[in-house]
Amino acid sequence: MKLFRPLYEHALRWAAHPQAAWYLALLSFVEAIIFPVAPEIMLAPMVLAKPQRWARFATISLAGSLLGALVGYALGHYAFDALRPLFADLGWLPRIDALVEQLKQDVALHPWTAFWTLVLAGFTPVPLKIFTWASGIVGIPLPAFVASMFVGRGKRVFLLAGLIRLGGKRAEEALHRWIEWIGWALVALIVGLFIYFRFIR
Repeated sequence: MKLFRPLYEHALRWAAHPQAAWYLALLSFVEAIIFPVAPEIMLAPMVLAKPQRWARFATISLAGSLLGALVGYALGHYAFDALRPLFADLGWLPRIDALVEQLKQDVALHPWTAFWTLVLAGFTPVPLKIFTWASGIVGIPLPAFVASMFVGRGKRVFLLAGLIRLGGKRAEEALHRWIEWIGWALVALIVGLFIYFRFIR
C-alpha cells in the first residue's frame, strides 16, 4: 500500500484538475507501456464529478491506451532483448515469457486466434503492458492486435464509466471494493461464451 496509496491520492488530485482530460489520456498512454497504476483510478472520480461526460472520458482513456499499446508493441518487437534485465528486476519476465509462448502457439494455429487472448487481456486485472510487449515480441498481426485492444480495453473503460454514471458514488465505492472479483467473473463469462460458440454450439 505504501507504493499505491500515494499514487492513488495523486490521481484523485489530478482528476479534479482543469486539465484532467489530458492527464487521463497521459496516464492511459503510459500505463499501457510501463506505469503500474491503471487509468480507472482517474476515470472513476472524473465520471463521478461530471457524469454527463462519462462517454467522453471513457473515449479519452481508450484512445490513450490504444496509442500506448502500439508503443508497447513496438518496444516489445524492437527492444525486448535489451530490456530483459529490467523486466527481470520488475518481476514481469516470467509472465511475459509465459505469454509469449502462449501467443506463439495461438499464432501458429491462426493469427486471429490470438485475438481472443488479447481481448481478455484488455479486460482483466493483469497489467495491460504485459500483453502489449508480448504481442510485439511474438509479432501478432497489427490488425488483430489493435482490434483486440479496442474491444478488450474499450469494454473495460466504458463499462466502468457507464456503471458509475448510473450508480453514482455508491457504484464507484462498490467497484473500487470489488473490481477484481467483478473483472475475473466477467473474464470467466467471456471465456465460457467463447468455448460455447467455438466448440459446443
